[in-house]
Amino acid sequence: MTYQEEYKRWASTDLQDFDLNRELREIAGDDEAIRDRFAVALTFGTAGLRGVLGAGTNRMNIWVVRQATQGVADWVKAQAGTQTVAISYDSRLKGWTFAREAAGVLAANGIHVRLYDELMPVPALSFATRYYHCNAGIMITASHNPAQYNGYKAYGPDGCQMTDDAAAVVYESIQKTDVLTGARHMGFAEGVEKGLIQFVGEDCRDAFYRAVESCQVRPGLAKSAGLKLVYSPLNGTGLVPVTRVLKDIGITDISIVPEQEYPNGYFTTCSYPNPEIFDALARGLELAKEKDADLMLATDPDADRVGIAMKCADGSYELVSGNEMGVLLLDYICQGRADKGTMPEKPVAVMSIVSTPLADKVAEHYGVELRHVLTGFKWIGDQIARLEAAGETERFLFGFEESYGYLAGSYVRDKDAVVASMLICEMAAYYRSIGSSLKERMEEIYRQYGRYYNKVESFSFPGLSGMDRMKEIMSGLRQNPPQQFAGKTVKKAIDYAEPDKTGLPKANVLIYMLDDGASVVVRPSGTEPKIKTYFTTLGQDLDEAKKEQEVLAAAIKPLLA
Repeated sequence: MTYQEEYKRWASTDLQDFDLNRELREIAGDDEAIRDRFAVALTFGTAGLRGVLGAGTNRMNIWVVRQATQGVADWVKAQAGTQTVAISYDSRLKGWTFAREAAGVLAANGIHVRLYDELMPVPALSFATRYYHCNAGIMITASHNPAQYNGYKAYGPDGCQMTDDAAAVVYESIQKTDVLTGARHMGFAEGVEKGLIQFVGEDCRDAFYRAVESCQVRPGLAKSAGLKLVYSPLNGTGLVPVTRVLKDIGITDISIVPEQEYPNGYFTTCSYPNPEIFDALARGLELAKEKDADLMLATDPDADRVGIAMKCADGSYELVSGNEMGVLLLDYICQGRADKGTMPEKPVAVMSIVSTPLADKVAEHYGVELRHVLTGFKWIGDQIARLEAAGETERFLFGFEESYGYLAGSYVRDKDAVVASMLICEMAAYYRSIGSSLKERMEEIYRQYGRYYNKVESFSFPGLSGMDRMKEIMSGLRQNPPQQFAGKTVKKAIDYAEPDKTGLPKANVLIYMLDDGASVVVRPSGTEPKIKTYFTTLGQDLDEAKKEQEVLAAAIKPLLA
């Protein structure tokens, strides 16, 4: 069927959504607009689905959600277990609608559903999946993408994002399911009436909060430290869980950024609600200066990432990178556990291969084994699962990715901005209580181990031809390996497409180790049409390290044009 024929089929169907019907009428006769929506379909992978909201197979809508959920249902029915799936959703447009539609498909397939009756973050979904011993979990979210996006993440029974093998089975089933007619579906009210759809209970929610709060390093310290905090949930799911946990541990001087306090899928004050970027934190920084706060903290819409700005000695505020916060938390947890006598035997931490080598230095100092895994938090979750299988879960201290994802504790298997927010605030309170600060501790770490600088730059490849161009670039780098960048010799190149050489699963990642200790990592994004480059440089001070990075970035840019 051609894309024009598929368009006509959709246009002649009652799509049960006023917005979809109107959109199809508006693009009538516009071949380019029709082609963009119907020439291809969103691909289901280990990150699930993600796309712009709208009509068509290449958009996020109730029909694509039903089709994807039928694929998940087919996979679940082939498994043993409870035949139950947990579902959560964040503040994005149509989130609750998509969650209900997914529940209706699962119920029609005889699968039980545990659905949150209010928006809740990624870690709460991972926790509920484990708490109810589910076969799978579904999170309706597009993480930190702009407002016109929504998405669909699928989780396995362990609370990790779905494995490659499981995702491949689901995708195969999706391809066999007609997007408009192939999915079984039951009305939400009927599913509730039949007992197939139930809401997540208070027992599960309370257990989640207890698990988070059990990860305190110095329990009770925050109550008397007088920490002053400004917090922004960026109009997402963090408001309720983050503020509850912070107040439980004794942090009560919390000012919420008013324009970003409550759920709002339009994200009107930050077009890109990503706590990695300055624009998302701008309103919070203004309030932090007004309140003279010790710390400004923001979580993304699905509350699995957290970014902060720390107060400096001169009263200014400095953003903290994901790598720096990963190092600060690793250092704080190790130091605190050692001080409190709660450090386990043979402690383990985990980080992604694109994260800073400074963490290796910190882990070595405290005698902690730091395992390196592929990008994607499921690989950190996999390491926790391995420890659990060996009866050694208590060995796990901390896991992090440079992209602002952190986890302490083994109660979930995905990054958790709730526990990270708690630990960041506890850490800031501790340094405040001893007359220091996060900024001072970060500078001490640099003096001890060296001035590392890490920077991520992205190259976008939009449109239908974008993915093909990205493949060409990665293929070109493999066929003609660079021998040097900006006069710095490539001492060692690691291709993660060769698992026999890396000891890790196959991945489309290239790492270049340079003769001066710097490194360059090149990898396509798993969720966006981008190639990402990760630079690590060293210098006598920050300015020198930054200049080294700029030279390297200029050298690699022509290769990624």
